[in-house]
Amino acid sequence: MTNFYPLPINETHDPHLRSWVQSANNHPDFPIQNLPFGVFTLGREARRIGVAIGDFVLDVSRLEGFFSPEVQDAFLRSHLNAFMGMGRTVWQEVRLTLSQMLREGFTDQDRLQNHLYSRDRVQMHLPFHVGDYTDFYAGIHHATRVGSLFRPDNPLMTNYKHVPIGYHGRSSSIVVSGTPIHRPKGQILPDPQSGPVFAPSKRLDYELELGFVVGSGNPLGQPISIEDAREHLFGVVLLNDWSARDIQAWEYQPLGPFLAKNFATSIGPWVVTLEALAPFRVSAFERASNDPRPLEYLHDERDQSLGGLDIRLSVALQTVSMDRPEVISENSARDLYWTPAQLLAHHASGGCNLRAGDLLGSGTISGPEQHQAGCLLEITMGGKHPLQLSSGEVRRFLEDGDTVQFSGHCEKEGFARIGFGVCSGTVAEG
Repeated sequence: MTNFYPLPINETHDPHLRSWVQSANNHPDFPIQNLPFGVFTLGREARRIGVAIGDFVLDVSRLEGFFSPEVQDAFLRSHLNAFMGMGRTVWQEVRLTLSQMLREGFTDQDRLQNHLYSRDRVQMHLPFHVGDYTDFYAGIHHATRVGSLFRPDNPLMTNYKHVPIGYHGRSSSIVVSGTPIHRPKGQILPDPQSGPVFAPSKRLDYELELGFVVGSGNPLGQPISIEDAREHLFGVVLLNDWSARDIQAWEYQPLGPFLAKNFATSIGPWVVTLEALAPFRVSAFERASNDPRPLEYLHDERDQSLGGLDIRLSVALQTVSMDRPEVISENSARDLYWTPAQLLAHHASGGCNLRAGDLLGSGTISGPEQHQAGCLLEITMGGKHPLQLSSGEVRRFLEDGDTVQFSGHCEKEGFARIGFGVCSGTVAEG
């Protein structure tokens, strides 16, 4: 196995590893090489921290004698924040221990059997307490395509390739996958001649994103260098940045989105760690020859060579008349113009303190082709070209009862496929 700075590829990534939990072997999302963390409940019992393995969740909060006292105490909490704040050395030690415990041949399986629960039996919750939420705009194809709707001659603003663009979002309305989404009301300007009205949004949209989860933080006033930024990232979740386009169009100038974005953000229930993603690191987005070089505080050769993530994503839509979700676009995280480390380093560059559980949204991830667009605004070009579904229905924007489902996975020759599960949300009717 090869060691890549700063994330080693080691025995936990061995594609030949098999688990005594039979459903994990060749599982498309949760083989033994993944081991993502989440929080679940059984009935009305208290929340517990678990690890996905095949079709099961391993309740790590009830295991005794496998982890250090400090880790065991962190696993007794109702969220992952304490564990996420312990740093990469601890995260790697725990991953190795879990991998060894769940491998074929482990001699103490009886101690674990009673702590395995079918994922069909459990209810998932937010995996960590989100302290602060920042949403970036790093999907360059999304920025270009949306910009072309409003500024055909200058789709990308001058600053886009110099500075990671973002805004501070709302953490209180972040919900776990499966939570119903209520159509927001707000000020809308349907007719410039008549003035704004307060009404339900008629242009409700989704945005396909990834969420980068901060682990260990930094003291106020002490920036995080680009060289150290990756050490502060714990993992990645699927993220849907629900958006009300008509409210956004009226309110966004001059300070950016506000109520159009703060009514709901969905995240997937499983945090896939950067350790699990180590084999799927790729070079940063290849900039055009005439693009500016990032300023020094955003440039690190190692980050340029291995700072990207090869995560394949898809969006599926199901209306109330459909039997199953229909995939409407497929995308890749390789199309993010800025790496996760650059986003984090920029966020902290002015001395802003980050904390365990802070969430950094990537911005909408779209590919260069129209069918790879990561939201309906792009797919329909502002509603001008309706999306035709196999059911015979069309969509310009989301209707009540529509379910949007994101999924993501990593696949590479010589390594086991790993996935994120799904992140879904249904627009509440009425």
